[in-house]
Amino acid sequence: MKMTEKNNAVKPNVTEDDVRLLIKRKDDIEEQIQAYYDMLQTDGVGMDAPLVDLEGFPRADVDLYKVRTARHNISCLQNDHKAIMVEIEEALHKLHATARVKQEKDESRMEGPDSTVSLPAAFALVDAVTQGSPAFQAGLRVGDEIIEFGSINTQNFRTLRDVASVVQHSEGKSLRVGVIRSGQEAHLNLTPKQWSGRGLLGCNLVPVHR
Repeated sequence: MKMTEKNNAVKPNVTEDDVRLLIKRKDDIEEQIQAYYDMLQTDGVGMDAPLVDLEGFPRADVDLYKVRTARHNISCLQNDHKAIMVEIEEALHKLHATARVKQEKDESRMEGPDSTVSLPAAFALVDAVTQGSPAFQAGLRVGDEIIEFGSINTQNFRTLRDVASVVQHSEGKSLRVGVIRSGQEAHLNLTPKQWSGRGLLGCNLVPVHR
């Protein structure tokens, strides 16, 4: 199998295509790791089984070169996986920052003496919040319309998988969440984390069809 080449640094200007490419690389790495794991499991050695017998001689029942190569490749790919996850997070933040700057510029051009401030269009709606969950503690409430979730906003939102990806990559990190509640815009700080219930948030979102 072909080893994944080391990824380049995230470009200053990041596009949605760049993010999709990084996610594709991550998926490829995960597939390669799983393939090597499957190979080791088939041989019955896994990552930790000894390769010598009770007398200290190399085992004759396994292909030692193949096993050592697979274990080495898994270690290298796991390092690549950690690096690509960091790149994805950085790229999402850069994409979010670019979208925010563009939005602010567009709003500044539209402002006038008689203009009124319009609220951003929501891309998701909170339809359930479990008491005591991270979402509940952050102040999220049923009926809140989501206009910003970490690096995801109205401009770059595609599906709820985008939100799930941000949550997965941000466990233990504070995320800025923008909502529209009772016609007013508000911002909360939500930290995805393990708690007594399921998931990292304890709330359920449904997409808003625009």
